[in-house]
Amino acid sequence: MHPSEGRQDSEQARRTELGRRGFLMSSALGATATLASLCSLSHAADVPARRMPVIFIGHGSPMNALADNAFTRRLAAWGKELPRPSAILSVSAHWLSRGATGVGMQERPKTIHDFGGFPQALFDVDYPAPGHPALARETIGAVKQAPVVATQQWGLDHGTWTVLKHLYPKADVPVFQLSIDYDKPAAFHYAIGRDLAALRDKGVLVMGSGNVVHNLRATDRGTPDGLMASRPWAQGFDNAVKAALAGRDDRALVAYEKLEGAATAVAMPDHYFPFLYALGASGAGERAKTVYEGFQSGTLSMRCIQFG
Repeated sequence: MHPSEGRQDSEQARRTELGRRGFLMSSALGATATLASLCSLSHAADVPARRMPVIFIGHGSPMNALADNAFTRRLAAWGKELPRPSAILSVSAHWLSRGATGVGMQERPKTIHDFGGFPQALFDVDYPAPGHPALARETIGAVKQAPVVATQQWGLDHGTWTVLKHLYPKADVPVFQLSIDYDKPAAFHYAIGRDLAALRDKGVLVMGSGNVVHNLRATDRGTPDGLMASRPWAQGFDNAVKAALAGRDDRALVAYEKLEGAATAVAMPDHYFPFLYALGASGAGERAKTVYEGFQSGTLSMRCIQFG
């Protein structure tokens, strides 16, 4: 089985499982409200003096966790350039919920191998970063758009650990994840990102992880990594995103369906939504810095961006 085929099968299974997980999120809403009202929101003692930036990473194939290529080498260099955070809040394309937004409260989040059809070496990877329950509770209070559910479910999925393995290879920075309520429209996810901006002043690096162009049914296997896409629709949409970012046209990026090539480039929005969280968490006046751009498998945009 080719890894792309295995990944498609695993994504289909994940979406089936999504409905089952959704009721767990919804049933916990009342408990979360009580938790938020009873908990005193504590600040981490090692909060950096400066405001943390916001980043978005196009993570591509899970095999990037093991790869030595231009993309992973840039991630390694980027990790050295970024100020050291108190914690990382990851919004990954691979934790979807229905009816509510969840936040991971684990002291020691597990490494989730949420894929199939890949070499055993990839399943053997462990990323033992600690969690940060205190800052996860801060997140519950910070989000105003909708209640956030504290949960011990999930952990660190491959949208998170495959890139952090290069950014922070020692796994010594605490990490927790926020789920994407897949029932909600793009504007909702952008608005939650706006709420998350408050965490930046508490030392939290807000990270979205997905791909602005992602359609596994329309990749070109065996195509070498390159700056240009193998198909016009992928290049057109990636260019449109780049142009909108340059002008900070957030409205156009939220209304992404109107951009060139969107119907094919974002056939399903799960990998685009994390980008909106990062966009929302950035200040309106913050320039979008392109950290990496290019394509893998012909049509997967690996665009990485930093705000602040």
